[in-house]
Amino acid sequence: MTIVLTVEGMSCGHCEQTVEAALRDVPGVTDVEVDRTDERAVVRGDAAVTSLVGAVEDAGYTASV
Repeated sequence: MTIVLTVEGMSCGHCEQTVEAALRDVPGVTDVEVDRTDERAVVRGDAAVTSLVGAVEDAGYTASV
């Protein structure tokens, strides 16, 4: 399954790395691609959307589907 999240608040490469790391830590995630320019994260795996959004928000950013 592929889920595309809109992620707001990323302004640099470190922000991308932080969001990517937070999403990779969610059980069930197999791959993550984060792009601050497009304000999105593409997540592959079988993780619940609520878990993904929560991980991004816990990292200090805003996420939605």
